[in-house]
Amino acid sequence: MKFTLSWLKTHLNTGADLPTILKGLTNIGLEVEGVENPAEKLAPFRIAKVLTADPHPQADKLQVLTVDAGDGALQVVCGAPNARAGLVGVFGTEGAVVPVNGMVLKKTAIRGVESNGMMCSFRELELGEDHDGIIELSPDAPVGQVYAQWAGLDDPVIDVSITPNRQDCMGVRGIARDLAAAGLGTLNAIVVPTVQGVGPGPDVRVEDADGCPAFFARTVKGVTNGASPEWMAKRLKAIGQKPISTLVDITNYIMIDLGRPLHVYDMATLKGPLVARKGRPGEQVLALNGKSYTVDATMTVIADDEAVHDIGGIMGGEHSGAQDGTTDVLIECAYFTPERIAVTGQKLALTSDARGRFERGVDPAFLDDGLSIATDLVVKLCGGTASEATRAGSPPVADKTVTYEPSQCLALAGVDVPEDEQKRVLESLGFGITGNDSTFEYQDGVPVTTPANWTVSVPSWRRDVDGWPDIVEEVVRIVGLDQVPSTPLPRAPGVAKPTATPEQNVERRVRRTAAARGLAEAINWSFISEKEAASVGGGDWTLANPISEDLKVMRPSLLPGLLSATRRNMDRGAAAVRLFELGRRYFADKERATVGFVLAGEKVARGWQTGKAQPFTAFDAKGEVIALLAAAGAPVANLQSYGDASGAYHPGQSGTLRLGPKVVLAEFGVLHPSLARQFGLTGTVVAGEIFLDAIPARRASGFMRAPYAPPALQAVKRDFAFVIDQAVEADALVRAVRNADKKAIVDARLFDLFVGPGVEEGKKSLAIEITLQPGEKSFSQEELDAISAAVVKAAEKLGGTLRA
Repeated sequence: MKFTLSWLKTHLNTGADLPTILKGLTNIGLEVEGVENPAEKLAPFRIAKVLTADPHPQADKLQVLTVDAGDGALQVVCGAPNARAGLVGVFGTEGAVVPVNGMVLKKTAIRGVESNGMMCSFRELELGEDHDGIIELSPDAPVGQVYAQWAGLDDPVIDVSITPNRQDCMGVRGIARDLAAAGLGTLNAIVVPTVQGVGPGPDVRVEDADGCPAFFARTVKGVTNGASPEWMAKRLKAIGQKPISTLVDITNYIMIDLGRPLHVYDMATLKGPLVARKGRPGEQVLALNGKSYTVDATMTVIADDEAVHDIGGIMGGEHSGAQDGTTDVLIECAYFTPERIAVTGQKLALTSDARGRFERGVDPAFLDDGLSIATDLVVKLCGGTASEATRAGSPPVADKTVTYEPSQCLALAGVDVPEDEQKRVLESLGFGITGNDSTFEYQDGVPVTTPANWTVSVPSWRRDVDGWPDIVEEVVRIVGLDQVPSTPLPRAPGVAKPTATPEQNVERRVRRTAAARGLAEAINWSFISEKEAASVGGGDWTLANPISEDLKVMRPSLLPGLLSATRRNMDRGAAAVRLFELGRRYFADKERATVGFVLAGEKVARGWQTGKAQPFTAFDAKGEVIALLAAAGAPVANLQSYGDASGAYHPGQSGTLRLGPKVVLAEFGVLHPSLARQFGLTGTVVAGEIFLDAIPARRASGFMRAPYAPPALQAVKRDFAFVIDQAVEADALVRAVRNADKKAIVDARLFDLFVGPGVEEGKKSLAIEITLQPGEKSFSQEELDAISAAVVKAAEKLGGTLRA
């Protein structure tokens, strides 16, 4: 919502300066997004007079001008067709920045002729779309004066963010009302003119009362449409609205000024009465934005006997809009149901200023007044004769009251606001108050206080206020949230109990471990594009109305976001990328906590010791997975390795870690080359995902850990080398060896793989180190021999033989 400071002051009688107003807006919940003063960027542009204009010796379409900008004559090369001696225009001096393109003006030679500065057009100064020639000012404009000051452009434009519940602040008057309530001035009275109509009003009807409960209209015949008056065009242009014609600009002006959208029809294009009805299958309307839309029975339209002319409350049709030659008009002032407007706008993917106001909810009690104001402006600015008003249907104006006690402000918000101040605030915002104030008296010598009990009537423009907590919010918002005292919560005696859940503790440990291992945390959107979702198997949830096509599907995997982040880093010259993310994946049944990571680029940079740079491998991904699983409390020693990872990975260089064949805890490996290409990545990229929700929860054992008791006796280590078929996974052999004697063998790990001379074709040699931990006494030789035999026997069950 944009407006100028001078525009605001037409409704607010205030002596407050701009910084005070900006602070006040933010304090009452109307967040200021930005302030721009056109005069600041136009400060170097001055009024200048063209003294002479001669043809350019080297170019037919250029002229060499002599320009006086108050500091003497300067030579300027100009290509504008209207440049001539005696013209008074706007001149950009050397060093000025042209607003439209950021170009810095400097002394230069154009086709061999020196040029100092620039004569400017309206578009170059971002003051309009006119670029047919340079600006022409009145001959008596003061040469040498700063153009912005002379033209009255020193008027800051304020951009305010309006939350969806504040429909009353979608007009400048509503914002002024809030500021007046906050003590920054007084609200000027609004003058609603009395329009004496001649003849009956137009034939308008309501057939869809659910979508359009009320349709008020007047006609004005004999109008002359043309350019808007300067004051109106200036305000509209200042906030980015392009002036079109007086009739159209009046509706736009009232919409922004008072928050009341209207529409003007050219009566010459209408055939029969105008009816607010439901759309019919197959009906189309060419809207004012130049696009055709197909409506259906869930949408409210304004139509005559032949065609649909308006998507009710959202956008008018191009065919029936006011044109330069329009002489008779029908002014529509209707109320459209917010819910219907929202659904229609979403279906058609159509946004407009009118939709933004109607779907919030405009004031249903302002139809007559809004129509009178619009009609009066049309008659005054365009001439013509107005008819009586036609009122089809009735707006949903219902008396809404709330029982309220001023003491509830302190009870709910913690702010003790005096009763008289609460009453002032509420009445300034348009609320009515009846009932009893608090009283204090002595009864039989005992002081007795009777609390106040008010009945607060809610104004018609505040459909967001339903109960007494909303009244408290209004009071505290205006008084200031900074008045809420900072009161610490009482501390319970004793040692504080932990508040984090087991799942949160797991995530914290995993996050710390990943960071400690050199991975940088990424936080990506939970939404991805349909193409990205398809690359990882497709998503179960697709948004019907996404903010972007690239954010349409709730992610079934963390990889797309991480791969996109990896590409951005690589594009910016990163030699190595190590990213991880802890987030949620979304499926039809539930959302699942997951840790994903990507390793790309150089694992080891080139160097005199290592030679060429070394890339990451699938084993690096496996190492990260095991480390993060251990941090999450997974039984890493019991995990089984399987080779069937999802289609996102290279089928020969990836795998999964499981607890049994069905419980998958993680998948990892080299990224599939086609997926890497899809995300613009080259070289070897490895990745992995750990499914935290699949990790078995620990059994509750209280808060005390068992005391650490180191073994009394030293461990014994033995090495075994087995020759086994290459098809047998090393992990299977390690697990078989570890389980040969579960009591004595506390660890087993692979430390060597050999294929070559001395090993048969199709075989491989795996060397395993086992760790034996004696209990109460050291192992005897017989016990060691028995354990060794059990290890060999376990390997033989997998087809392995002890290597000589």
